[in-house]
Amino acid sequence: MKRTLILGATSNPSRYAYLAAQKLRTYGHPILLLGRRKGTALGEEIHLDKQDWKDVDTVTLYINPSHQPEYYDYIISLNPKRVIFNPGTENPEFKSILEDKNIIPIEGCTLVMLSIGQY
Repeated sequence: MKRTLILGATSNPSRYAYLAAQKLRTYGHPILLLGRRKGTALGEEIHLDKQDWKDVDTVTLYINPSHQPEYYDYIISLNPKRVIFNPGTENPEFKSILEDKNIIPIEGCTLVMLSIGQY
């Protein structure tokens, strides 16, 4: 079980971040939700403020690279094993910062990774 923070979480069931939350739950991975709009997803609160979560294995990004810098220090402070850059979130600058902090950056798709057993 990999405790996963979904950054860019949404209550809109047609968005990839919501589908990822759903599939992570289906595969038994606990989810933490942080988004830019108040709401709930799968009965879980979407937090607007950065939380002091512990034991975060993975951060999966669903936010545009232009919004990522405000989360750099926060994500690093969570000390995840890896950060997944889903399609459209790729960010060479942040990838390099993560590598310097011994956090594995992965350019991939959370949904695909789950589906093929590579999560």
